[in-house]
Amino acid sequence: MQFSVVLAASTAASGSSGSSDFLRQYLTVAIFMGAAVVMVGAMLGLGRLLRPTRPQAQKYIAYESGVDPVGMGWSQSQIRYYVFALLFVMFDVEAVFIFPWAPRLEALASYGLVEMLVFIVILVLGLVYAWRKGVLRWV
Repeated sequence: MQFSVVLAASTAASGSSGSSDFLRQYLTVAIFMGAAVVMVGAMLGLGRLLRPTRPQAQKYIAYESGVDPVGMGWSQSQIRYYVFALLFVMFDVEAVFIFPWAPRLEALASYGLVEMLVFIVILVLGLVYAWRKGVLRWV
């Protein structure tokens, strides 16, 4: 009891308010972020100082599974591979949102069900759009 009274009196005397505690928490995060940036920079700098540097022309050619490269090392990929990968990521993210939602369905009641149905309908519309545009054809 006495400790809480002393603590309350010292807090009131120092003029500490809720906003300064709030800002102090951000200062802690900023200090840790600064320490992380300094540590990463130090590690990269130390690696640069300690690594051996012996440039050779053979190190800069394209490597094709132990076989001498044929033709140019640069080629343009078709856009459909990137779109296919983006579709995969989109539906993978859908699964990430659905799995934690499923155990909480009873707590969320009909509101949660309606929200998830809207989410799934939007994703299905995206899938139908991609299908109609022919993006899902691999060849």
